[in-house]
Amino acid sequence: MSTPNGPGADADARESDTEPGHGVGSWEGEWPEDPRLDPDLLREGDRRNVVDRYRYWRHDAIVADLDTLRHPFHVAIENWQHDFNIGSVVRTANAFAAREVHIVGNKRWNRRGAMVTDRYQHVRHHPTVEEFVAWAHGEGLPVIGIDNLQGSVPLETYQLPTACVLVFGQESIGLTDAVREAADATLAIAQYGSTRSINAGAAAAIAMHAWVRQHGDLEVGHGG
Repeated sequence: MSTPNGPGADADARESDTEPGHGVGSWEGEWPEDPRLDPDLLREGDRRNVVDRYRYWRHDAIVADLDTLRHPFHVAIENWQHDFNIGSVVRTANAFAAREVHIVGNKRWNRRGAMVTDRYQHVRHHPTVEEFVAWAHGEGLPVIGIDNLQGSVPLETYQLPTACVLVFGQESIGLTDAVREAADATLAIAQYGSTRSINAGAAAAIAMHAWVRQHGDLEVGHGG
């Protein structure tokens, strides 16, 4: 598993997720005595893409705090053709506090769509479907495929397990046969238009939100 921590993580975060006009400036008033705070951010301002409660916090302190809040569901996406949706999936997984994101297939993926959230979200790589499924079984996690296939069960009426891994396929081909065969259930999202399927990143967001509606603490989620 890759972790968001490491030497120079705070400095890298300040350089790469800074956008003018966002965040807060230098700390004003008496210097706070809180070991979670980054002296450089207090001095220079914090323009990172983080919620207000994490302003001025060190990168490792944010990740450590998130680790106490993460939900027991995981998200996996197949990556055989460098799917451009993976960054979006990682960003949404971070927003919904998924335990981990799993990349199945090619290890390289386009991080642009993640908007730097991959620095705060645990990401694990599995070279093959078989290795991924073996990991899930070893952790006791049901594998829940999301794809509009013949025989799929409606996501809207399915009771999702509290601990599970939601799996999404390539944008072009959907779930591979190997994942379909290994899945404990395959769920479909209701659609009413002419398109055969919706964007994989959008499908992942819908499925994660379905889990949150069933199992999440909505008061915490709306607490900011």
